[in-house]
Amino acid sequence: MKVLVIGASGTVGSAVVAALVDRHEVVRVGREHGDFRVDITSDDSVEGMFKAVGPLDAIVSTTGSLFFGPLATMRPADFNIGLQDKLLGQVRVALLGQHMLREGGSITLTTGIVAEEPIRQGANATAVNASIEGFVRAAAIELPRNLRINAVSPTVLTESKGVYGPFFPGFESVPATRVAMAYVRSVEGPQTGRVYQVWQ
Repeated sequence: MKVLVIGASGTVGSAVVAALVDRHEVVRVGREHGDFRVDITSDDSVEGMFKAVGPLDAIVSTTGSLFFGPLATMRPADFNIGLQDKLLGQVRVALLGQHMLREGGSITLTTGIVAEEPIRQGANATAVNASIEGFVRAAAIELPRNLRINAVSPTVLTESKGVYGPFFPGFESVPATRVAMAYVRSVEGPQTGRVYQVWQ
């Protein structure tokens, strides 16, 4: 299969590429690094990327920015960061990317444990991740041509615990290599409309 991975140079994206590259043709995409560049907040950028890459069998998104900060001082513009980037950015990838997929192709988006387990300073992250999961469940019943869509919801990564650990007191971390297996399941498996939780 020809698999496009957006965010391929990140911690999760690199692990996904490593898990797929021996069996598939993997196209690495990122904002600054990769075989192709993309800004997921721009229709033109996403459409241009898909046009350059050509027909695909699978699209994987492991990217998206969020805003973390106290609710008491959060402004609408702060909240909008996650809406425009991780939420609408990944929805944009799915909406535009569906037309580049061959029969039976798949889309895999990324959410996170805070969709169901909120943390302090994470109101934007919880709202955005929960919205992505709702989109995946709804899109799965409408996609044509046997196309599939799923999401992967990891907990805090072992590799990132030094930075994000204080936001996740008492949470067990998981290594990126384990998280990558959920993306493999989505790309190579038969299921659709699923949220694969990798929480421990």
